[in-house]
Amino acid sequence: MNDLPVEQTWLVLVDLLTDLKKKNVNVPNDITKNIRLAKSSINFYISEPTNPEMMKELKTINDLLNSIQDTLIDMAEEVSIEYRDEWLDKLVRASRGEKVVDKKDTSPRFVVGAPSGFEMVRVTFQEPLSEERLNDIAETHGVIIEFESDDVVAIYGDKDNVRASLKEIASFFNE
Repeated sequence: MNDLPVEQTWLVLVDLLTDLKKKNVNVPNDITKNIRLAKSSINFYISEPTNPEMMKELKTINDLLNSIQDTLIDMAEEVSIEYRDEWLDKLVRASRGEKVVDKKDTSPRFVVGAPSGFEMVRVTFQEPLSEERLNDIAETHGVIIEFESDDVVAIYGDKDNVRASLKEIASFFNE
């Protein structure tokens, strides 16, 4: 299946979020949380796109992505007008259905939907861990943590950020 425009928009927004953080722009924690929610919603929609109820889900996804986009574009404008325009161009192209961001080729170790340029790991816990604790780690280290089940999470982000978050998560195994 080809990428949906919402998938490409999500990938561009993740790249923009990552780039803003690299530029030491203070991104609100709710943006990272909403990025995770958007990805989960996209995966939910993709699981059964022909279901009429999924049209409501698609509207919710678009509303969420538009909200994230508005905030991140305002932050990009604080960097410079040219920087903002560069990202707006990518977002417009993604909304038209153009492929703006390449996904990595799939392999046995790859999780479908992981943004290009990101490292990804899965962590399986013996017992479910508090979502609040993991959200704190995600916000602290600038990673995206997505729950695949009650006891399995996927962590996406820059290599160093993923490693730092894993070190903090490792402390839970000693409790």
